[in-house]
Amino acid sequence: MIEKTLQTTQGKLRVQIPDQLSELTLGQMMALQEKPNLNDVEAISILSGIATNELYNVKNIDDFQIFSEAVLALSYQIRYLYNSETIPKEVTFMLNAGHEKSVSKSIQVIKNLSVEPAGAFMAARDIIADEINEHIKKYGDEDWKENFNPSLKACCHVLAHYFFCRATGKKYDEYQAEEFCTEIEKMRVTEALPIS
Repeated sequence: MIEKTLQTTQGKLRVQIPDQLSELTLGQMMALQEKPNLNDVEAISILSGIATNELYNVKNIDDFQIFSEAVLALSYQIRYLYNSETIPKEVTFMLNAGHEKSVSKSIQVIKNLSVEPAGAFMAARDIIADEINEHIKKYGDEDWKENFNPSLKACCHVLAHYFFCRATGKKYDEYQAEEFCTEIEKMRVTEALPIS
């Protein structure tokens, strides 16, 4: 992480952003992908969790330089992550156990990445089919298999159905699995993308 305290018109602001892919969450990456023409301050806002209007109150624009370099480095690293075939053996979720307590739950990533139970499989199949149909609608059906890249949002939803039962210990419920996306967004992108 890169951390720096910046002077603002209102006082001081501590800004911390990832500088390694292993520190970047799937949710952050999804937010970056949703806005393809981000300026540096908007990207720093997404990566730090600090609202852009607070960052716009920084007194010296040069203070952002260290963060801009980290954003650029991350964008180069992300390019190579899409081609990664190294699937993690285990992932850990911090699940809310009620009364503001979180419980750490480690899940083995099985070699057979098929989605189970049947309801989760059918939901994942529908998510993927919708993505393929959207791709074909935009780009045509010629060579779609060679050019198809699912959105990060679709990857998040498939992972939610894949991990929901094993992470929570609950019976499969399509709506609860969809809500589990909030937990999937907290996964490190270096875990989520290779699995999805």
